[in-house]
Order: sequence, then structure tokens, then C-alpha cells
Amino acid sequence: MTELSVRDRPVAGGGPDPDLFAERVRLHALDKGLTKLHVLEAGCGRGPGLRLPEGVTGHVTGIDVDTPALRSRTMARTDLDAYHLGDLRSAPLPPRSFDVVHADALIERIAHAELVMDRMVAALKPGGLLLVRFIDRDSAQGLLRRAVPRRVLAFLGAGGSRGERPQDTPAPVFEPVSSLAGFRAWCLMRGLVIAEAHVHRVPVGTPVRVLARLVAILTHGRFTSTHAELSLVIRKPENRFARII
Repeated sequence: MTELSVRDRPVAGGGPDPDLFAERVRLHALDKGLTKLHVLEAGCGRGPGLRLPEGVTGHVTGIDVDTPALRSRTMARTDLDAYHLGDLRSAPLPPRSFDVVHADALIERIAHAELVMDRMVAALKPGGLLLVRFIDRDSAQGLLRRAVPRRVLAFLGAGGSRGERPQDTPAPVFEPVSSLAGFRAWCLMRGLVIAEAHVHRVPVGTPVRVLARLVAILTHGRFTSTHAELSLVIRKPENRFARII
């Protein structure tokens, strides 16, 4: 795999750019001549979901674990045509049935993440898109979220992914794949192509931002404070002989 250029996306407020994935989906639908997309929302109990481009309809299936908070949010969503509550390792995922798989704030918070991602890729059609966004475990904020109790982080203004309350969802796991190096290795072993990688700057002036800078200094830059989240656009090869699950 060739060396990947990681692009910095300075977004107002420091949050992720909601138009990044929407634009990639628009281009994908245009390239494939699709007017209807089958979309899998993996981890649908948080976040606003993938925004479909104008002129493209979708059949959206959501999957998330069955906890009270995530169940309530999943059932309240109006954009889902179907949903399943249960373990992502055993949830029904028909092979080659989705044009786009969207996983926002999922990879860092589940155990056996590679197994789950393997199943999502198997459910993706050849040439389909896997769109993932997660907190980088190799960032200073990723280290803080692993080492500092979530209630303390919430008090300092960090909270959890997308600002949920600590008691709402299970604690993040942060397996090695929830980093750029880990994701590159996973893609390389499966013949996947990371088309784009973007980092998102963190808001300045918050207590957690100050702590992140301190962590970066104490670790001599091993854990960066310049970003907290990564957004990756991955393509599944069209060739049926490609090394893919």
C-alpha cells in the first residue's frame, strides 16, 4: 500500500465535517449511476447518521447493541427503514448487500473490532464505500479517554463520543485497530484501499485540550494533541479475485 496523505480538516468548533462523507457518497452514486443506495448504519444509536445527497434515495438499516439509551435513540430515529438491536458480531448482515457502510463513533468503543469490521466489509458490495470516524487511540485525547475515568472527563468538558453521558453507553475499548497505523494494517491484510484519511482538530481553550497538550509534551509527541478524531474513506475492490473477505 502506498503511503497515505493525511489531511487536516479545520472545522468550526473543532468537530467533524458533516459534509465530508455526504460528498463522497454523492460522488459514489454518480460514478455508479445509482439513484437508490442501500446503507448500513453500524452503531446507529448515536450521531445524526449519514446524510444522503440530493436526488439519491436510500434504504437505511441500523444496527447497535441493545442498551436502554442506545435502544431509545435507535427507535427514535426517523431515517431508518429497518434496525436490529444486538451484538454486532452476530447481527444479520447478508453478504454483498450494501452500497455504503457508515460507522461513526463505533470502532473505538467495541471489543473484537476487527471481527465486526470484517463482517461489515463482507456485507459491502464490490466497489462499495466503508466510511468510518473514530477517536484516534494514538492521540493525546485518546490516551486520556483510556486512562482517565469518564466521569472526570465529562466534568472537564470532554464527555464521551458525541457528548453522551458516561452512564449511557459502555466504556470505550480502544483496540489497536482504532488508530491510523492499526487501520492501515487491517486494510493491508484485507486488500482494502484507504482512499482518504482526515484528522479533525480539537477545540482550543477547553480543560481537556490543555491536558492533551500536557500529555503531548510529556510523551515527547508520541501522543499528538493536534487532533482527536480520524475520518477514513475506504473502498472495497471491484475485482472479485481481490484479497478481500
